[in-house]
Amino acid sequence: MPQKGDQEKTEKPTPKKLADARKKGQVPKSPDVSSAFILLGSSVVLLLAGPWMFWALNEFMHGIFANLGTLYIEGDSARAFLFEIFEQVLIILLPLMVVLVIVGVGANLIQVGFLFTFEPFTPKLSKFNPITGMKKFFSIRALVDVLKSVVKILFIGGVAYAVLMGEIDIIPSLIEMSVGQIFSVICMSSLKIFFYASLAMFVLAVIDFIYQKWQHTKDLMMSKQEIKDESKQSEGDPQVKSKIRQAQREMAMRRMMQAVPEADVIITNPTSLAIALMYDAEKMVAPQIAAKGAGFVAERIKEIARENDVPIVENKPVAQVLYKAGEIGDSIPDSMYRAIAEILAYVYKLRRMNNMN
Repeated sequence: MPQKGDQEKTEKPTPKKLADARKKGQVPKSPDVSSAFILLGSSVVLLLAGPWMFWALNEFMHGIFANLGTLYIEGDSARAFLFEIFEQVLIILLPLMVVLVIVGVGANLIQVGFLFTFEPFTPKLSKFNPITGMKKFFSIRALVDVLKSVVKILFIGGVAYAVLMGEIDIIPSLIEMSVGQIFSVICMSSLKIFFYASLAMFVLAVIDFIYQKWQHTKDLMMSKQEIKDESKQSEGDPQVKSKIRQAQREMAMRRMMQAVPEADVIITNPTSLAIALMYDAEKMVAPQIAAKGAGFVAERIKEIARENDVPIVENKPVAQVLYKAGEIGDSIPDSMYRAIAEILAYVYKLRRMNNMN
């Protein structure tokens, strides 16, 4: 049984835990960031293109009302008239719409990057549990959300009020202006308030995003036991890995023993080591180690060699060097060329004599 301390969520989430959460759509995201970008983008568009949008709409409406008595709206002409209205309004609002789409998508990409998943929309019975819903309603997180909303209202309202107080000196001068000038002043003052309120919203959004990242990390915190379990799942259980390695060794041993009958010579220690060498002048640059072993494995190699009439040569120095310097499938070291050549020459001589007999 794990100890109590091991069950406390004291460890930061692993990359795998974060990746699994991301696949489920659980990412740090603040809705205030999208709202702030949209408000800020809208205010910039209205400040830059607002006058053009206003006068374009004013000219369009003036043209309609000026020709109101001559308009014939019925059947196809009604559809054409409505289509023209829609087209003109779309052209006027197009800059604002394009900017809103760009900043809305951009705000989400900045926060979470490209993420496509249906996991949040998957129906789950736990979502319809009224007890769970009531717990969330009266949780600390719900209280924090309420406090954040109050802070946002007070902060943004305070910024808007401060900007409005800065514009209040203009009010007495409105008496001497025309209706068009008054409307223009009111629009510019409103846009100024809207712009600074958007900046305030942007500041709060940055703070909220930092908070959301901290909260996301806290929600995914892991215990030491969870990290151990994840490590076992990722790397495999040590006992299973040990059995796999044992099976691999056994397979390698079988393959090695199958190569012994094809060897040209077995060089021994003579009692504790055995190295099987194979050489094909047409395919190999130098003789290769077909099998090697010590103790029981060496005895097994010699036993198979005797069963298949493979020559066994006792040479302690050569056997020790080959056993330490080479692995199965490797060519013999350059320093051993002469010694092995002499051994192979001796073996080939014995083989020719046996064939003659």
